Amino acid sequence: MRFAVFTHVEHIKSANQIYAYAPYVREMNLWFSQAEKVEIIAPVNDGERNPILLKYDKSDLILNQIPGMNLLSTRSAVKLFFQLPIIIIKMLRAMYKADHIHIRSPGNIALIACFLQVLFPFKNKTAKYAGNWDPNSVQPWSYKWQKKILSNTFLTRKMKVLVYGNWPSQSKNVYSFFTATFTEDDKVMARQNFDYPFEFIFVGSLVSGKNPLYAIKLIESLRELGVPASLKIYGEGVLEKELKDYINKNNLASIISLEGNIVLNQLKKTYLESHFIILASQSEGWPKAIAEGMFYGCIPIATSVSCVPWMLDNGKRGVLVTEDIDQTTHCILNILNDKSKLQRMSKKAQNWSEQYTLEKFEHEIKKLLNPMEKLSIKSSFPFEKGGGVG
Repeated sequence: MRFAVFTHVEHIKSANQIYAYAPYVREMNLWFSQAEKVEIIAPVNDGERNPILLKYDKSDLILNQIPGMNLLSTRSAVKLFFQLPIIIIKMLRAMYKADHIHIRSPGNIALIACFLQVLFPFKNKTAKYAGNWDPNSVQPWSYKWQKKILSNTFLTRKMKVLVYGNWPSQSKNVYSFFTATFTEDDKVMARQNFDYPFEFIFVGSLVSGKNPLYAIKLIESLRELGVPASLKIYGEGVLEKELKDYINKNNLASIISLEGNIVLNQLKKTYLESHFIILASQSEGWPKAIAEGMFYGCIPIATSVSCVPWMLDNGKRGVLVTEDIDQTTHCILNILNDKSKLQRMSKKAQNWSEQYTLEKFEHEIKKLLNPMEKLSIKSSFPFEKGGGVG
């Protein structure tokens, strides 16, 4: 089988190796292992390796470079106008040669791919929609177009659209799905210790959408009320200087630190040593950091976006919060002195996340790529076709 993937994820060439964002590569390695030939259609740059980049397992990949696409300025829009014919021709050639078309959505490259795949109604296809599928959420017009095209059974044939969450009244193209980071061998005993001082972590890009400042202000608020708590922030991004300035200005350096990016093995150790993981995102698909923390018994503190309320069982295996820091602070205070409740919540979080291992993920991918097999997600997981999370 020749497998063609269309993605906006930037790829890096270094020492004759191909690297990309590590969580993405780990997942794609599972898809690629089922194919004889793989063609990646994506933006490519020469750059330096860093801890969040990983090389693919497959060595004979075909990397078909196309320009990155953005409409953030008049200059970039004009540039894209002249580049678009080349992008379309490269995509059409890749789709024509492919036995299976795979689109990583949402994104501008995925938007073009969504339109072009209509011309190949007899090819097997999958699309991984990694954003928020909630039909009532506020999203860019390009995201809405992708959702409409992919879910339309007249325009989009032989397609399985993999989405996160339980959304009613979906077309037969749409399948609730999941993602995974850890293996069966990564499972550990349930956390027992919920003694002071409490250790909080934030894991994610330091961008406004992930709202890392919320985590800092929450710890600041808890400390002002006498709670011995600390916070470590893992990730990099455009807000790094702003966060550092806030920490220094408010004399928080002794309890809050910016740790940068770390590799997965270090991250596992961090999850094991931490009590809570905070992610007050404005929008999410499947918040991987939350699921990873839960795998090791970290109690998630998260906003009610996308499928997060379902992941946290509406507060039974985590704490659902609002943007109001004072309200969240008092919500956290109500449970900190109840160690048995914290242990129960941690255990429930761990039991839920441990369902979604890489072994089960790979098992379902094999079925997705075999048109003769039916997905068993409904019987294997609390998911079903048509967006029905049970």
